[in-house]
Amino acid sequence: MQKIAILYDASQAVMSTFDLDEVLAQILAILRDYFQIETGAVLLYDPGAKELYARKKFNREGTYDVRIPMGEGLIGSAARLKRPVYAGDVLKDPRYINTVPSTRSELAIPLLIRDEVVGVLDMQSDRPHFFDNETIDLLTLFSTQASIAIENARLYSLEQRRARQLEAINAVARQTTAVIELDELLDKVCIAVLERFTTDHVSILLLEKGQLLLRAQRGNLTPLMAEGDVIPTSAGLTSQALISAKTVLQNDVSGSRDYVPGYAEAKAEVCVPLIFFGEKLGVLVLDSKTPHAFLEGDIPPLESVADICAAAIQNAHHFESAKQLAYLDGLTGIFNRRFFEMRIVEELERAQRYKSDLSVIMLDIDNFKKLNDEFGHLLGDEVLRQVSSILQQHLRKGDVVCRYGGEEFAILLPQANIESALEVAEKLRRTIEAWHFPGVPRPVTVSVGAANFPDFGETRDEVVSAADTALYTAKQEGRNRVMSAAASSAAKPGAGTTKSRKTNA
Repeated sequence: MQKIAILYDASQAVMSTFDLDEVLAQILAILRDYFQIETGAVLLYDPGAKELYARKKFNREGTYDVRIPMGEGLIGSAARLKRPVYAGDVLKDPRYINTVPSTRSELAIPLLIRDEVVGVLDMQSDRPHFFDNETIDLLTLFSTQASIAIENARLYSLEQRRARQLEAINAVARQTTAVIELDELLDKVCIAVLERFTTDHVSILLLEKGQLLLRAQRGNLTPLMAEGDVIPTSAGLTSQALISAKTVLQNDVSGSRDYVPGYAEAKAEVCVPLIFFGEKLGVLVLDSKTPHAFLEGDIPPLESVADICAAAIQNAHHFESAKQLAYLDGLTGIFNRRFFEMRIVEELERAQRYKSDLSVIMLDIDNFKKLNDEFGHLLGDEVLRQVSSILQQHLRKGDVVCRYGGEEFAILLPQANIESALEVAEKLRRTIEAWHFPGVPRPVTVSVGAANFPDFGETRDEVVSAADTALYTAKQEGRNRVMSAAASSAAKPGAGTTKSRKTNA
């Protein structure tokens, strides 16, 4: 009757919850409290690695943080034979793997569901021959109840996991149809995957000009790279996924020679290629700080998310290309006035927020109508293209050059004061004057005006008007020169002497 009572209480306890960790905790509590076992563990079977690992344990010493291959040790033998394996004196049993130094006897009982191994119940004692036949029989009966409870919890957890993944697929599908800006799209995908998949960090890498760039990331792991960093396309699990066009799952990155760490605490990683109609766009990457966090069953829903994401990324690329075309000048290939008007507002807001300078340069090709009349419009167009190219080549990466209209150009110099702007303008003027334009037998020159925020205005109209007035003054004073807004103000009748950088045309 006592045995029946123990089994009844044990089965009630382990069946009282569907949470796997709680089930395992109940199993170990019964081993400790009912059977006075000093060291115990529930090891679960990883069919991919064909190994058993301790998912839950209690012990006075040692770690149990080992992975036991199927068939090795008393634990692996119990799993392979599908029956209890007992060593009354481990010092005399060659199969024993020393996980707890004080152990003298060990009992391993397989956890079976429909004759399939789901794990092993392992118990150890510091006393030789601690387990008698009656106790082994009772523990074997208990292992049946434990197996059912573990399988129920696993199935429930799997169902919950799948439900969250379906939600993720639906969420990504909804959000990607509503978002066309690429950066916003990638961020929303990362959030949806992070919230609904079992993972600690989500990254999206995109293939741009033959290089993989980290474009978005979300999670709680410590990054070893920043957004915008280049990821080698010849190394790492991401490159494997990209090259093979297949999902790569590595549940223990410490054992992978091909793994390139992206996050300090990562222990497992899955890389899903982003492919749209055969075109490789990048890789969706999930990292976990828990080894064996990912299941083979996670791959299909992740690939569904990746397919939706790839289509949305391609749409965003098309939208970005169309938007860029709307902002590009058809003749010169540089930005047009529409883009200038958008960017100057953004840059002024940034300069106001951070109390920094912003300079505007207005540049005009001298006597351009005469050049067109004398040499033809085709040659005039080529001069415009070459001047545009010179301007682009001699400006900083963050500077913005636009064709403002006709032969006039507008340049934005963020975080540049008027002195810096005048130096840039003079450099551009000299370079253009010295440039040999094929088909034009004389130098091509430019007149330039410069103004800056906040010295010459706080609004778009004020700053641009100041620079434009300086340009007009440079024209009036003989062309081929750079004029600051301050000098153009002084040049007005009765305002005093003119300050300009002058070179004879």
